[in-house]
This record gives sequence, C-alpha cells and structure tokens, in this order.
Amino acid sequence: MKDSTSNLGYVVFLSLVAALGGILFGYDTAVISGTTAAVSSQFALSEMSKGWYVGCALVGSIAGVAVAGVLSDRLGRKRTLLLAAVLFTVSAIGCCVCRGFPDLVLYRIVGGIGIGIVSIVSPMYISEISPARIRGTMVSLYQLAVTLGLLLAYLVNFVILSRSGDAHFGSPFLQKVFSAQMWRGMLGSESVVTVLFLVVVFFIPESPRWLLVRGRDAEAHRVFRRLRKTDEGALEEFSATRASIEGEVRSEWKVLREPGIRKAVLYGSAIAILGQFMGVNAVLYYGPDIFADAGLASRDSSFSTVLVGLVNMLTTVLAVFIIDRVGRKKLIYYGVSSMIVCLVLIAFYFAFAPGLGLSPVFLLVFFLLYIFSQAISISAVVFVLLSEMYPNRARGVAMSVAGFALWVGTYLIGQFTPWCMSRLTPAGTFLFFAVMCLPYLWIMWKKIPETTGRTLEEIEQYWRKQR
Repeated sequence: MKDSTSNLGYVVFLSLVAALGGILFGYDTAVISGTTAAVSSQFALSEMSKGWYVGCALVGSIAGVAVAGVLSDRLGRKRTLLLAAVLFTVSAIGCCVCRGFPDLVLYRIVGGIGIGIVSIVSPMYISEISPARIRGTMVSLYQLAVTLGLLLAYLVNFVILSRSGDAHFGSPFLQKVFSAQMWRGMLGSESVVTVLFLVVVFFIPESPRWLLVRGRDAEAHRVFRRLRKTDEGALEEFSATRASIEGEVRSEWKVLREPGIRKAVLYGSAIAILGQFMGVNAVLYYGPDIFADAGLASRDSSFSTVLVGLVNMLTTVLAVFIIDRVGRKKLIYYGVSSMIVCLVLIAFYFAFAPGLGLSPVFLLVFFLLYIFSQAISISAVVFVLLSEMYPNRARGVAMSVAGFALWVGTYLIGQFTPWCMSRLTPAGTFLFFAVMCLPYLWIMWKKIPETTGRTLEEIEQYWRKQR
C-alpha cells in the first residue's frame, strides 16, 4: 500500500533483510520432515525418540524466545539478529558434520535457539521501522519469508532424495552427505542462507524506537529521517514515539503487571499457543509420514509436501497484499472457519477411506485447502499482531512471553504428534485439531481489537484503558 510520507524503498529493504531470519526459521522448521525416516533408521530411534529428534530444536526455540526479549532490549534489535545468524550457521554446519545422535540433537538445539530469537526480534524490528498504514504488509513479509524457507526446505529434501540413489560424487565426504546419509546434506544446506543473513544484517540501522528507549535521541532522529521522506514526517513520528516513552520509569516486567498490559500479554499468549494446536506444525513436521500413511509412495509423499510448501508460500503472498486492506480479524474469521471444515474432511478420509475406496488425491486436495486457509489467516496474522500489541518499553519482554507460549505449543505438537497418530489414530488427531480452532476463534472475536491502520502508540493506549 502506498504511503506518501515514507521512504518506502528503504523501509522495504530493511524489512526484507530482517525477514531473511524468517527464511531460516522456515527452513529449519520444515527440513526436519525429510530427515525423520533416515535418522530414525540409522540411529534406531523409538517412537518417543523420534519425537525428541523433532522436538529438540523446539526446546532450543523455547530457550531462544525466553531470552530474545531481554537480549533485544539490552543489546538492541540489530545485534540480537546478528547473534541469531551466528547460531544458525553453527547449527547448519554442525548437523552436517556431527558424529552421532547426541551431537545432532545438540546442534539442532543451537539452531532452535536461533529460531526462537528471530521469531521475536525480526517481526519486532520490522514493526518498529514501518509506518502504521503499511505495517501489516511489512511484517507479513516476515511470514512470507517463513513460507519461502519452508518451500526451500521441501525442495532441497525432494531434490536430494530424488538424486541420492544414482548420484556419484568425487569426494567421499560429499558422497556421504548427499547420498549415503542424505539427511546431512538436507540439514547442512541451510548454511548458504545463514551466511547471507549474517552479512546483510551489518547493513541495517538499529530500531529508532529502541534508540529512544535508551535515550539516544540524536541517533533515533537520524534513523527516522532516513525512514521518512520529510523532516516534518520524521519529527512527527520522533515526537509521538518519545511522548509514549516519557514518564515510563518502571522496568519492563513491572509494565507487564499493569491490568491493561497484562490482558494484552494474556490474550496474545493464548492465541499464540492455541494456534499450534490447530494442526499446522503437525503437517509441516510430519507431512511425508502422514502422506505415506495415506498410501502415497516415498517420492510421491515427498512431492506432496513440496505442493504444501508451494501453496503455503503463494497464499502468503496474497496475504501480504490484503492484510492491511481486509483487516486482521476478518482474515482470521474466514480462514479458521475454512480450516475447521478441511480438518473434519481430512479426519473423515482417514476414518472411512478404506471402506469407501477414496483416492489419496481426496486427502491431498483438502490438505492443500487447509494449508491455504491457515496461511491466509493464523500464519499471516499471528506475528503481525504480536509485534503490534505491546508498549514500546515492554515490547521485547512482552513478545518473549507470547513467543514462549507459542513455542511451548509447537514443542508439544512436535513431540507428541507421532504418539497421537498412533494412539488416537489419524482421524482422531485431526478431529482434535478441528476442535482446538473454536477457542481461538472466540478469543479473536471477543478479546482482540482490530489493529489495522492504528499506530503502535494508539494500540498501546487501547490496552492501557482496559482496566
């Protein structure tokens, strides 16, 4: 959306740089789906050990989220993003060359810490440098980057799997990484993007809102001047932001105890954790296994996950262009309602397909419709809302609380989906996901305000009035 008072090209550039963290987030999250079978076979993993292999990175993510707010408030958004880039690089290279399963888990946890950090700091940074009229679109670039990372991981997995049997490499190491133990190549290929992210973060300025909180007014004004086309526009935003910060002498954690801000954190945490129990990450982590259970061959199930990633990314592109036009809450209402229908039909397939002779294509169609529905609603909106809802001084720690809830939910889904698929059956598991959509819809309807078009300072004042 056009904003005549903003240096839109520069805002987009900064948003894209910060959004690179989303590519790493998405890649690290989805690449695991193509490695679970090979790793489980090589290291003779049990059902729970397989869940731990998937879930260990999420434990790291929980740790990363727990410290992301404090680090970003103390070190600044930029230096915290640099730290995350280093962690991603260490993780990707370590997973590629690790000696055994314990080392693999350790490096996955290191990468998970990076995921947790960028999941908070990247959308926070984008939110703080974007004008209100296009903030939703800019923050949605982060979610678009996440889906691009997902698709990239699925494509890398598919290509390596397709070529592993007939490829011949001159180097024994490459033969091991891309053929004999191809999971190493899948995990290690992320290092290409991690190095790029590490380099480009050096070229972005610090968040002007963080600079103001730290009393570095002159630096903040210079950044605002680069973000806005005119001195008047820069001064207006500089003054409004400083006014929202002045008089706030309490610590960040004390701010969270205010009745209005406490409500914002509580509701933000609720939608963050509930969103993970609606099935999205079960598909991302275990997509090939789910499609294989439905009767698809190995390559077909891997290709189906590529289709899932493609629909996810293309839908997010659509969401980027409409989120500031349609509004956050309307997207949630339409998208989640559609998710419920798709989840019920997926459960129907697993329960009755053998007796009715239904083709796996039936399952794939509704899986893709489900992915479309979640990508245009909860996935597109959650990071936008969490980056908008909290006051300047407390935004880092408040987002960490909500992000902590999000990653706890993600870990539980990653850890227990194999158990649920086995004990509850696939049909029961997907019916459970459908039921969990209902409280999410209620909270969005009754408790969360529409934030589209509002400045961060206006949103802060809304919550402060909620006594």
